[in-house]
Amino acid sequence: MSLLEMLTGQPLWVSVTISLAVSILVAIAGVIPSAFVTAANIMYFGFAGGLVLSTLGEAFGAIISFFLYRKGIKKLSSKNDRKKKIKLLDRLKATDGREAFVLVLLLRLFPFAPSGLVTLAASYSKMGAASFMVSSTIGKIPALVIEAYSVHTVLGWKTEYQLAAAAFAAVAGVCYYYWTTMREKRRKQNVK
Repeated sequence: MSLLEMLTGQPLWVSVTISLAVSILVAIAGVIPSAFVTAANIMYFGFAGGLVLSTLGEAFGAIISFFLYRKGIKKLSSKNDRKKKIKLLDRLKATDGREAFVLVLLLRLFPFAPSGLVTLAASYSKMGAASFMVSSTIGKIPALVIEAYSVHTVLGWKTEYQLAAAAFAAVAGVCYYYWTTMREKRRKQNVK
């Protein structure tokens, strides 16, 4: 059952609650693209309403994910304190204040940056929750406007063009995966 089917026929408050819950679950999962939620919101609530609801859902999802990831990282780090430390994670862990705020803000500005990784990185740092909430939400707004406009534009296309765009995106994704996998194999061979 698609999200759009779940929203259809429900009272407004139920539809809003379902949309927010799905957005939060997508954010917690960290690897599922939120574009399908944005598309359903725009189709059901209109462009402006869908954009506002998507922004709220992503903001709440990022904040809840931040706290869940931070709690999980603390448990893992207490178990693995004696293991070999990874330099990048130690450096990230030391990030706080203005530097962390700007970093999250910049990473959120990219519409297709993996949200889960940004949240995970922020939760591992010394960044405060309030600072994360503000920078994440402010940075997510322009990215969501771009995403919503893109989704709205694609939804206006004829079905053939939508299918062609989906096929192109799938082929580009497979090519990118193949290219990065081959590059990593070559790098490992050169190291040996």
